[in-house]
Amino acid sequence: MNVYVTRIIDQAGTDLLEQAGFSVKLWTEKRKMTNEELSEAAKWADALLCAGQQLDGNFLSANTHLKVIALHSVGFDNVDIETANRLKIPIGNTPGVLSEATADTAFLLMMAAARKAFYMNRSIIEGEWGFFDPTANLGKDLSGVTLGVFGMGKIGFELAKRCYGAFGMKVIYHNRSHNEEAENAIGAELVSFEELLNRSDVLSVHTALTAETKGKFDMNAFKQMKPGAIFVNTARGAIHNEDDLRDALNQKIIWGAGLDVTNPEPMDPANELLKMPSVAVLPHIGSATEGTRKSMAELAARNIIAGLRGEKIPFPANPEVYG
Repeated sequence: MNVYVTRIIDQAGTDLLEQAGFSVKLWTEKRKMTNEELSEAAKWADALLCAGQQLDGNFLSANTHLKVIALHSVGFDNVDIETANRLKIPIGNTPGVLSEATADTAFLLMMAAARKAFYMNRSIIEGEWGFFDPTANLGKDLSGVTLGVFGMGKIGFELAKRCYGAFGMKVIYHNRSHNEEAENAIGAELVSFEELLNRSDVLSVHTALTAETKGKFDMNAFKQMKPGAIFVNTARGAIHNEDDLRDALNQKIIWGAGLDVTNPEPMDPANELLKMPSVAVLPHIGSATEGTRKSMAELAARNIIAGLRGEKIPFPANPEVYG
């Protein structure tokens, strides 16, 4: 059987597929595949290992021969899950393995925004490191402040543990249900969304992009936050309204922001957010460590192998496909 991979991934993943007896082809160009190129590749394949491509209902309906699709990500908002379910195509993802790396990135962005680190680094490059002014470019203290977590899943809990351990932060969170592990381990407190906005000194987003969460952090939400608050998003860019975030920062409604995700991606290099002192932006590298990407490639391959063998895939994003 044939497996097409839409990006170069860690060799551990392709090795597993080849050891299982499958023929593997990879897209090796440093650009996103066009819809036509993706459709042509899918005709050859029995399974697709997908990174960085949109799989809408039209694509899925035109490729009902695919026995399984494995995503090289934990998020699956790039796939029309409803159509996949209707066509009985299992969609795999890579949960768990990227939690610590993504939490580290959120922690990095929180600290970088709090100390204006990216902005101050640029000032050195631009030759502006000169006269010492004791009152200039002051950052925010993080010790003992309140961390608000929107979505206390694995990644949110990992960030909360870091903030609790390093800075003694009080942790509050908004979730559909209690996270008893977080409550018992670090005293995390489940609160309403409004209370999360009102009380957080740092508010970090760790939830999936859904119809409910899309645009959740808009001007109305930012106006309910503290004037000294830092907003962090390492989940999906569409969860915050980027124009509203820029305006909230310009109008000093909130103090700073750390973003690993933007809307759209890639971000326009002329975007005003990139020039703001208390903003830190990264190019969606939350899971970009050697070990994490190796594990993601292996999990994606294991989903493919099970699917092509007619078995239930180990990490289904749409378990309902099995009835």
